[in-house]
Amino acid sequence: MLVIGNIPEFRAARAALQGRVGLVPTMGYLHEGHLALVRQAVAENDHVAVSIFVNPTQFGPTEDFNSYPRDPERDLQLLREAGGALVFMPPVSEMYPPGFQTYVEVTGVSQGLEGARRPGHFRGVATVVAKLFNIVQPDRAYFGQKDAQQVAVIQRMVADLAMPLQIVVVPTVRAADGLALSSRNSYLTPEQRQAAPVLYRALMAAKALFDSGNKSPEALRQAMCDVLNSEPLAQVDYVSAADASTLVELDSPTDRPILLSMAVRIGRTRLIDNLVLS
Repeated sequence: MLVIGNIPEFRAARAALQGRVGLVPTMGYLHEGHLALVRQAVAENDHVAVSIFVNPTQFGPTEDFNSYPRDPERDLQLLREAGGALVFMPPVSEMYPPGFQTYVEVTGVSQGLEGARRPGHFRGVATVVAKLFNIVQPDRAYFGQKDAQQVAVIQRMVADLAMPLQIVVVPTVRAADGLALSSRNSYLTPEQRQAAPVLYRALMAAKALFDSGNKSPEALRQAMCDVLNSEPLAQVDYVSAADASTLVELDSPTDRPILLSMAVRIGRTRLIDNLVLS
């Protein structure tokens, strides 16, 4: 496994690869959700590149960039076991050198939900992902469904800019009690960790209502809120029932797929989760 920290060396290593290359972009502190992406990429490509880069431009001024969990040695050991062949671990100065002035902004799908609450977040995501695509030149790139709006932003960017690669969306990996795996779960205290699966229970309550025939978006949102409000440690940021393609909030039943999503604070930790109904 090659571990490379600068762009020219990475491009030279990439040029030597024959066949299809899959890319798994990460911010490190890997868990089973990341490894599911890597394993699928290994199964579907001749070579797999993994990036580990905590991207400062997607963090707001009051967010957790400095305290975001990091453990590069553990990450590299996990990648050796999972089959990652080429690892790109640049410092911030490599990705954003002095004088950097160019950013990518995807409008529309980036504006509601997380985008409304984290101004500039998706500009940072789109910029770093576009730069990684340019550096790695992958045939496929792998992302988790847990970050549904991020996936929508990247898919829109790839389509609009005619980028020659396929975006592969991998289902959310969950703990046995339903909690979606996330690097930020490490912030939770034992009591908070016990409360955190309330997000999944809220999604399941809305799904049960939908499956019973009630497709009212307002009823779905209320079902999620009722479950979340039953957990004293949960502080709801938002719940949403939106068109799964446009991410526009729904006000009437539809035959199109619906994205249920939410952001909830458990203590100081902000958790997100989602489910697509169709």
